[in-house]
Amino acid sequence: MDSEFTKEQLIKQLKDHATKGFIEKLSVTLRKQGFDLNELIDITFHSDKQIAFRASWLLDTTILYDPERYMQNLEYFVRRIKDVSNESCKRQYSRIMMHLTAPNAPESIKLKLQTLDLDDVVEQFFDWIIDPKVKVAVKVFAADTLFNLSIRYNWVAEELANQVQFMMRDGGPAMQSKGRKLLAGLRY
Repeated sequence: MDSEFTKEQLIKQLKDHATKGFIEKLSVTLRKQGFDLNELIDITFHSDKQIAFRASWLLDTTILYDPERYMQNLEYFVRRIKDVSNESCKRQYSRIMMHLTAPNAPESIKLKLQTLDLDDVVEQFFDWIIDPKVKVAVKVFAADTLFNLSIRYNWVAEELANQVQFMMRDGGPAMQSKGRKLLAGLRY
């Protein structure tokens, strides 16, 4: 892994290897090489669902290690969220957004996100929360992101409260706990 990766070589690595340790090492290599994060984002849409998932896992590991390093890529990342259809990739995209919008996110990230149109993110995340086929982890990360964005979009709080109450009706213990915390934060 010492030579610089092309997009095709990275795809081959993602196809052949799948362990957590490997993803972490690959992330270090990509950061050292200055690999174009937009190309990694594109790989998360690969037709091979396993490659796409591993690329999204790598994307999550890479961005969240040093989000400020990738500020110039945030606009492209945000723009692509509406295109995510791979169920396994939804988890990583929603998790990344949850962390980027969190109150403890770096101030420079918060300022950058303020300059971006996040309407598609809000719409997509509400769609994921509503969709009964979407996995619970995705719903939780999406709900946390929407909670974080409710300060920017004041209408989100009421709609999120409605959706959380609906999800809690049939949700398991994890959904009940998360729902109560979100509703308390939203004051519903």
